[in-house]
Amino acid sequence: MKRTIIFALVILLVAITGGIIGSLYTFRYLDAHLSTYASIDERQQMKFTHYDRDSVYRAPKGMDFLTTSKKVVSGVVHIRTSYGSGRFSLNPLELYYKAPARSSGSGVIISDDGYIVTNNHVIEDATNVEVVMNNNQRYYAKIVGTDPSTDLALLKIKARDLPFIKYGNSDTINPGEWVLAIGNPFDLNSTVTAGIVSAKARNIGILRDRNNLQVEAFIQTDAAVNPGNSGGALVNLNGELVGINTAIATSTGSYSGYSFAIPVSLVKKVMDDLLEFGQVQRGLLGIQISDVDANVADRLSLAINRGVLVNRVNRGSAAEESGITQGDVITAIDSREVNSVSELQEWVARSRPGKEIAVTFVRAGEKREVRSRLKNSQGNEELSEPEVKNELNGAAFEDVGYAELMRLKLDGGVLVKKVAEGKWKDAGIKEGFIIAYLDKVPVDNVLDLNRMLEYKRGGVLVEGFYSTGEKGTYGLEW
Repeated sequence: MKRTIIFALVILLVAITGGIIGSLYTFRYLDAHLSTYASIDERQQMKFTHYDRDSVYRAPKGMDFLTTSKKVVSGVVHIRTSYGSGRFSLNPLELYYKAPARSSGSGVIISDDGYIVTNNHVIEDATNVEVVMNNNQRYYAKIVGTDPSTDLALLKIKARDLPFIKYGNSDTINPGEWVLAIGNPFDLNSTVTAGIVSAKARNIGILRDRNNLQVEAFIQTDAAVNPGNSGGALVNLNGELVGINTAIATSTGSYSGYSFAIPVSLVKKVMDDLLEFGQVQRGLLGIQISDVDANVADRLSLAINRGVLVNRVNRGSAAEESGITQGDVITAIDSREVNSVSELQEWVARSRPGKEIAVTFVRAGEKREVRSRLKNSQGNEELSEPEVKNELNGAAFEDVGYAELMRLKLDGGVLVKKVAEGKWKDAGIKEGFIIAYLDKVPVDNVLDLNRMLEYKRGGVLVEGFYSTGEKGTYGLEW
């Protein structure tokens, strides 16, 4: 009996002790989660000090978008253009009697001294071009040259030590590689999107050229590109320029999955041409061509089902002189395999007239190779030198000597040597006036003046100085 009572007391004591311990745990620990505090942020920081850092946020090798973005974003600019100027107004408070239409796109700085590549359609027919840097600094740009056949244009701003994006090699990129697109879609500055290269040498039939010399060999990607991205950069993960974003495949006007960029290997050649000549120097084989596939090979009983079929050879062309004939199937240019018209056009378009290239083709089942010296559209090997016009609409011009530029503290300028009846006299400009700026853009010399006026329409603001140091500002109706 005593044992039973003692056993019951022990059980009761254990139960009481457990209850006390449980109560203490509840009040001391569980109630701590119900405590109040004034700052959630401080609470989070306090808790996170006890957590190990999660390594999942470390970008794996080959996908470090952050480093690439920081490297290139300052080299992409916002381009704002105005179209149509109305009549020039002498009212100092306004330049035109009505506001011009405006548009915008993107551009890529390709030299530290201010050369910028963009799409031709971004600045086409523009009367004024403004460049806005990543840091919001603004410049007025001159159009150095344009090439509608590739949809490229070269701009120049007066600046130094600019961040620029280094040329890469679009020949070595392959479908599946990561790329970043940087631009200003919908006026959203410095937007970065990522995607992969989906295909190369795409022809989507969007370019038109009056001589039917358009070149479409786009890099296709799935990086999101929208209106405003045109002219922006497509870069690899080394931060090198591999393309200029140009178009999207869409039925809505906005991004629908695929975008297209001009390969930088073609961009480099076009930019050098525009820089040196103000126009592109296109080397041509002088042939009409089409793609070869299995159906074409069966229909024409060809010995090969890939490559580019020569449908016609122009008389006196580089192709005819090298021995290429109708029915030949071209398979390579300079030992680079070509399987489509777009690939062949891109490789040939990289060369100037007078350049010799190796053309590999198949004729009657036999592989052959010839050397062809490319010609221009006029059928010769000459380069089109820029024409300098010293007389324009009733005025004669000449370059300003170095000593005079130093005296007036100018980097460049054009002397108005003679003024007769015409637009210059109507504007009030007198002989001896030195033109220093057109629409706020510096004028270097007579050739520069020619090129700048080629892209002007309507009212043009002309600023400069007389030899006395007197400043002159005029409204020229061009």
